[in-house]
Amino acid sequence: MGRKGKKEKKGRGAEKTAAKLEKKVSKRSRKEEEDLEALIAHFQTLDAAKTQIVETPCPPPSPRLHASLSAHPEKDELILFGGEYFNGQKTFMYNDLYTYNIRKDAWTRVEIPNPPPRRCAHQAVVLPQGGGQLWIFGGEFASPDGEQFYHYKDLWVLHLATKTWEQVRSSGGPSGRSGHRMVVWKRQLVLFGGFHESTRDYIYYNDVHAFNLDTFTWSKLSPSGAGPTPRSGCQMSVTPQGSIVIYGGYSKQRVKKDVDRGTQHSDMFLLQPEDGREGKWTWTRINPVGAKPTPRSGFSVAVTPNHQTLLFGGVCDEEEEESLEGDFLNDLHFYDAAKNRWFAGQLKGPKSEKRKRRRGKTTEPESADGQECGGAGAQGPVEVVREVVTEDGTVVTIRQTLAAPGSAGRPPSDEEDSPDNAGGPVVGPSPRSNAMLAIKHGRLYLYGGMFEAGDRQVTLGDLYCLDLHKMQEWTALVEMDPGAQEWLEDTDSEEDSSEGESAEGGDEDSGAEAGGALSGDA
Repeated sequence: MGRKGKKEKKGRGAEKTAAKLEKKVSKRSRKEEEDLEALIAHFQTLDAAKTQIVETPCPPPSPRLHASLSAHPEKDELILFGGEYFNGQKTFMYNDLYTYNIRKDAWTRVEIPNPPPRRCAHQAVVLPQGGGQLWIFGGEFASPDGEQFYHYKDLWVLHLATKTWEQVRSSGGPSGRSGHRMVVWKRQLVLFGGFHESTRDYIYYNDVHAFNLDTFTWSKLSPSGAGPTPRSGCQMSVTPQGSIVIYGGYSKQRVKKDVDRGTQHSDMFLLQPEDGREGKWTWTRINPVGAKPTPRSGFSVAVTPNHQTLLFGGVCDEEEEESLEGDFLNDLHFYDAAKNRWFAGQLKGPKSEKRKRRRGKTTEPESADGQECGGAGAQGPVEVVREVVTEDGTVVTIRQTLAAPGSAGRPPSDEEDSPDNAGGPVVGPSPRSNAMLAIKHGRLYLYGGMFEAGDRQVTLGDLYCLDLHKMQEWTALVEMDPGAQEWLEDTDSEEDSSEGESAEGGDEDSGAEAGGALSGDA
């Protein structure tokens, strides 16, 4: 009895510590957010001037990341909302809305009165009722100097049939955050995790909230059992059995003054409703078998027609006290909840043209659970190396990691459309983190994302498609030359100060500098 009481006391102490930290962060960030509210209000005034729905055929959207890409529930369309873009001096925040007509291969910009404020790193889910609804929660906005952050806690719905935005006001919801995850479970929106950042402090969350789509009310869930530690940017998906799976994610902690250490999580949990007990949930840690993804952050997730969870790309960070380097990835993995098994996704199609190749690194830093980034027991990956010369003469090296055929630990396929029934590797989208994924009619669509080359951040605006039934090869729908992207050096740099003075870029409607949504967090 004594041990149990001590354990419970320790648990309550941890809760108090977390509550104190959240109060501390909240107090320091309140002043920052008050400053930003005036700027957000200014942008909303500009949006309020638009009183009519205007649909304009247009070229593909500008490059961006931390946007949302969703499949229309009734039409052959994809819906892109929000996001951010960094050009070396400024990060532009967006709240524009685009649709992509799959059959016509055509983009349309849709201007709708009274949209949500500009944001990135939000979450969006689609519901079929009423001609289709797009629900959006949270995300972040930042000041023009990139030093102050505003984290939203608002809930919006876009009625797709009437093309009208509606803000749904309901008390008792989650605190402001970005990098969280949200899924539709029966007639509820279930939200997990995320982070909140101010100039000097940050906090990661592992709380769970549910929004009832019938009563329009929030409730905070208190699952029993040991659940995931606080994190953002994780995988969250609903299994065919009615549970919710949480995998991976990213968090950081301060190890000493002005020094933070990040953690790439690679653990997995099930959030299960208790039988016969409405509103009662239980956490259970699970250990899947098969070809597990190497530890990473910034990966992208979608759910396939046969209810498997698809994971694409991300970045495996090599972190030291004063530096952070990352190996960007473009591999595919599938998680089958019914078998509690990971499968490596390889394509059956013909190999692309020969390019310079070299073997991948064999040693990588360990993740939170001790697994190496390079993977254990697998054959060495093959790396395609491509060099692009930018307009200013900078050489950008793009490394594309391809899984070796016949990797150890990959089980044989027992289904005709099993994603691991594969042939040789095929060159597809370049390695990247934070790409946007959507699946429509059994086809995976991948848009944008980012990778880093030295001090340059390359934000992508390409669009690829992959037939998940055939698993043969990627199709490029919108291509992009990363070397042609504008990059403005920091004006603090003595070497490039003259170039920096003329850097403005963007228009008044869509430009606001930001910097809070890191590749691992969002």
